[in-house]
Amino acid sequence: MELQTLIYLVVGATFALYIGIAFWARASSTEDFYVAGSHIHPVANGMATAADWMSAASFISMAGLIAFMGYGGSVFLMGWTGGYVILAMLLAPYLRKYGKFTVPEFIGDRFYSKTARAVAVLCLIICSVTYVIGQMKGVGVAFSRFLEVDYDTGLYIGMVIVLFYAVLGGMKGITYTQIAQYCVLITAFTIPAIFISLQLTANPIPQLGLGSTLIGSDTYLLDRLDLIVTDLGFKEYTTDTRLSGLNMFAFTLSLMIGTAGLPHVIIRFFTVPKVKDARSSAGWALVFIAILYTTAPAVAAMARLNLMETIEPEPGQYLAYEQRPQWFRTWEKTGLLQHEDKNDDGLIQYSADQQRNEMVKIDNDILVLANPEIARLPNWVIALVAAGGLAAALSTAAGLLLAIASAISHDLLKGIVMPGISEKRELLASRVAMTLAVLGAGYLGLNPPGFAAGTVALAFGLAASSIFPALMMGIFSRRTTKEAAIAGMLGGIGVTLFYVFQHKGIMFIPGTAFLGEMPENWFLGIEPNAFGVVGAIVNFGVAFVVTRVTQAPPQEVQDLVDNIRLPIGSSETHLHSRPN
Repeated sequence: MELQTLIYLVVGATFALYIGIAFWARASSTEDFYVAGSHIHPVANGMATAADWMSAASFISMAGLIAFMGYGGSVFLMGWTGGYVILAMLLAPYLRKYGKFTVPEFIGDRFYSKTARAVAVLCLIICSVTYVIGQMKGVGVAFSRFLEVDYDTGLYIGMVIVLFYAVLGGMKGITYTQIAQYCVLITAFTIPAIFISLQLTANPIPQLGLGSTLIGSDTYLLDRLDLIVTDLGFKEYTTDTRLSGLNMFAFTLSLMIGTAGLPHVIIRFFTVPKVKDARSSAGWALVFIAILYTTAPAVAAMARLNLMETIEPEPGQYLAYEQRPQWFRTWEKTGLLQHEDKNDDGLIQYSADQQRNEMVKIDNDILVLANPEIARLPNWVIALVAAGGLAAALSTAAGLLLAIASAISHDLLKGIVMPGISEKRELLASRVAMTLAVLGAGYLGLNPPGFAAGTVALAFGLAASSIFPALMMGIFSRRTTKEAAIAGMLGGIGVTLFYVFQHKGIMFIPGTAFLGEMPENWFLGIEPNAFGVVGAIVNFGVAFVVTRVTQAPPQEVQDLVDNIRLPIGSSETHLHSRPN
């Protein structure tokens, strides 16, 4: 069967599954819409959380980043997985114990202030909108490539599918759909990795294949890759740091606490029945995420090796352009792979020397998607990867849009503007807000603002510098006041935004390589994408100072903090019942 026909069949079958699940799991109450009725089993919630988290960036971009950054790309692995350890130990159980629907609702109640709640909503929307721009762009790119339609049409198709199952089912529909999407995306990611690991090392486990010798040779895979890249003038794959050791530390920590502070991730832990299930589901999420994240370095190294050996089969002997394989021709049509014959010799010469390098563009994002084609795997594997990429893009987009919609309908409308609104009208408002969020995200995907490409990773820095410190102080500090929390959030997010936009023209953008020397005016050599950790320090520092000069919180608020952390029967009971 032809490849494109297989892609249509496999992708069509997965779409039908998602829509069927959404219809079956449609929400009938605000509790269903916001937190899936709090009846999701921790294992199922862990799987849904993994799908919610593993966006197009994880499925498509991360292995590509590691493939070209080498050791420096490990910041994404360490940061994005480490954040779940923080969630499991320091945030998820306590927020679930409090028993409300959203992060801004907790902040508003803990800091006894509607202003604090409104500031939290502002931070949440900035983080989520920044993140969703990249997700909708990924939806458009993936759909256009695999369904062979133009970008705009691909984005419209994705919008319709997300709109259907997110608006109809809310968190309940999204949760069960994400479980299905996780199964699709993890299968699509690991099967090609197993095939390619067997081809190169005869080891069926990619994680072990990464450290194995190549078939018919005593040379280890990573040693072979180091030799090839250094011969072409690139830095050694296994030891090249990301600008500096301090920058890598800051980048890792920023991604870690940013992950723990992202609202669409946190809200998932409100869907489990009991407090102890929140910690358990975070552990399961880490297990399910680790399957992909431990496979990604193997995929990255093997894809880079296959790519370079395709272009240069033997040292100094380059592939003739007219003999380029079909996958090369296919990706040239997308504009994500470009060759320029600079010396008119008809060969594809690839080098770190930009004056001689004829591979003028190799987009990092093509490696995972093109990897099965480069390795000449069966068509059904390529079709499966297509379905996995689309599932990854859709799952995170839905979670982000729900976080935005709940902030608008529950926190702003019910929490501040119309406190007496009925549950039926709130549910209607939630669906209207979700529809508007989908349409708004689609518009931004079609017409991204000028700063969008450079600030996709800003979502982590913003969450790290604003929401994460507020949650930590809200849970673990009885003395932190409402004035301190508000000043801290505004100070942290303000410093981070200022730094990023000041350097937006030279910042590192996921999916590209950093060009040029480190700018002298970078603070301690920290790149803008890693600056969230500095914003978090500013947030904590401002809050500490303001707390010292303001009146202590009311006694009932201090008792609330104690009860959240040290409740009687915390594994079985709720501190607060769900609001009607």
